[in-house]
Amino acid sequence: MKKILLSSIIVIIGITFIGRLSYLQIFSFSPDQVLEDPAIKRVYDYPERGYIYDRNDKLLVGNDPAYDVMVIPREVRQLDTLEFCGLLGIDKDKFNKELRKARIYSPRLPSVFVPQLSKQDYARLQEKMRHYEGFYIQKRSLRYYDTNAAANVLGYISEVNQRDLAKNPYYVQGELTGRTGVEKQYEDILRGRKGVQYIQKDRYNRDIGKYKDGILDTVPEQGLEINITIDKTLQEYGERLMVGKHGGIVALEPGSGEILSMISGPTYDPALLVGRERSKNYSKLHYDSISRPTWDRSILAEPSPGSPFKVMNALVGLQEGVISPSTTVKCHNGFYVGRKKRGCHCGGGIRNLNNGIYKSCNAYFANAFRKIYEKYETTDEGMDVWEKHMKSFGLGEYLGYDLPTGRKGRIPSKEYYDKWYGDNRWASSYIISNSIGQGEVAVTPIQLANMTAAIANRGFYYTPHILKKVDDKDISIPDFVEPKYTTIDKRHFEPVIQGMADVYNEGTAKWLQIPGIEIAGKTGTVENFTKIDSVRVQLTDHSIFVAFAPVEKPEIAIAVYIENGYYGSRYAGHIASLMIEKYLKGEITRTDLEKRMLERTLEHEYAKPYSGEEFKINEYDWSQHAKKFKEDESSR
Repeated sequence: MKKILLSSIIVIIGITFIGRLSYLQIFSFSPDQVLEDPAIKRVYDYPERGYIYDRNDKLLVGNDPAYDVMVIPREVRQLDTLEFCGLLGIDKDKFNKELRKARIYSPRLPSVFVPQLSKQDYARLQEKMRHYEGFYIQKRSLRYYDTNAAANVLGYISEVNQRDLAKNPYYVQGELTGRTGVEKQYEDILRGRKGVQYIQKDRYNRDIGKYKDGILDTVPEQGLEINITIDKTLQEYGERLMVGKHGGIVALEPGSGEILSMISGPTYDPALLVGRERSKNYSKLHYDSISRPTWDRSILAEPSPGSPFKVMNALVGLQEGVISPSTTVKCHNGFYVGRKKRGCHCGGGIRNLNNGIYKSCNAYFANAFRKIYEKYETTDEGMDVWEKHMKSFGLGEYLGYDLPTGRKGRIPSKEYYDKWYGDNRWASSYIISNSIGQGEVAVTPIQLANMTAAIANRGFYYTPHILKKVDDKDISIPDFVEPKYTTIDKRHFEPVIQGMADVYNEGTAKWLQIPGIEIAGKTGTVENFTKIDSVRVQLTDHSIFVAFAPVEKPEIAIAVYIENGYYGSRYAGHIASLMIEKYLKGEITRTDLEKRMLERTLEHEYAKPYSGEEFKINEYDWSQHAKKFKEDESSR
């Protein structure tokens, strides 16, 4: 009996051990468990990143082969450091720093030691790497740019940092990720999926073959190709026009919301942020406090909109029934707030909606603005209505476009003014500057372009977006294909559009004629203030122009913002007209104008001594602002 019991115990123990070993060997091993085994080495096989094309299948971004020197710290043996450093083009301090950094990350996992070797460096090193245990060369691809434009749109890739590693377990030290622009927004699509091989080592740390015959190995999956909505030719042309000028240009296709061009000036060649010089080049660009080439003015600058905002107040006035196309106002070369006269440059006279728009009469729109508020019993109620109408055009809100940065601009609310004046202690005359696009309203260039597209569409817009196709298949994201309707009835747009067309035919933009193309537009000359030595100083005005064309069947809506560009048609209007002609006709007929815009710069303006950021034109002493308007109101 004892023999049977003892035999049974031995058999049960044996079966248990065999079962457990079988489970571990067949069912329970995983890549994570394998990593804990010092006899297993993991080697990654990186796929090519997805190519980026423009809307017409023209290549924007491709790939070039590159090579990283990798290190596994625990496998490093004694070596001739000086000789190795000479081969890599680094000094001993750099060698020690990188080895220490890799050891901190993980003694047994590979880290990038020297990134992005050239083909020539790789050819020279390849045969000698066997002499340096613990080091090996890993192939990967780097971005190649088939354009020197669209740097802020495309973005760049760089090595992951500790925050990236903590946030996303997919990455390991030394890998690259999209950092800005399209590269960041569509990182998951573009990066593909890396493959991995598990290599078995013997007791002498030598590779002896694939672990378990490669059962855990995976093959890399190449990143998907994408088409973005940008027109490469138009983008490159616009950036040439912006040389020597600061500002932003956004062009949209009104019927789809697709972004045709998105330009920030000054800009930079995207190839500067590729290769071993990337870090040094980025530092130079980032710390250029005058030009600020890495700061995307097309979606981050928030100037006042100036006179283009007058058409918004016209639309609200029509919708609220406080004006009609035939409503007239007498302009005395300005208008009064209390006893203080505000100037106007329209020449004075009787103004109706049409000539109020094309002559850009301040008095007409100040009157319309007041009437909107006077319709309601309280200023708060009038403010709520006005704010709702403005925000229905995407102003004062993030538009929802598929780019990883941006600002929302500002459509002030009653709470905004209550903060400065006190509840029920202010009236429309206090904020009358909003009637002409000055005051506290702030917009980004992309919001101006979207506002213009909504007018071109007679009351709706599509969310501006940059992605067009993935893997040669059209994308259909609901938020991009569903129209967003404004609060303004369709019938009110026609008289406003006629006024904008007359801006081009006989008004402030009449010298911007493009043969064979009818444009509806609006010029804007925006007052520009900053503080110098704590004193509020007026600088050269900003130049703004918005337009769409053709008038009846719009194919392009555009907003151009030029810092310190004088009046609206001087720089912004000319540049917008050239961009429209280039897009619609494919060539420029007004070559003299093109030559002037390509050659003229505003560098002399930007060399003036600024104290602060010139694009923040609404930053001044609010207590003095409030005091001034209270004095104006009390003198009525």
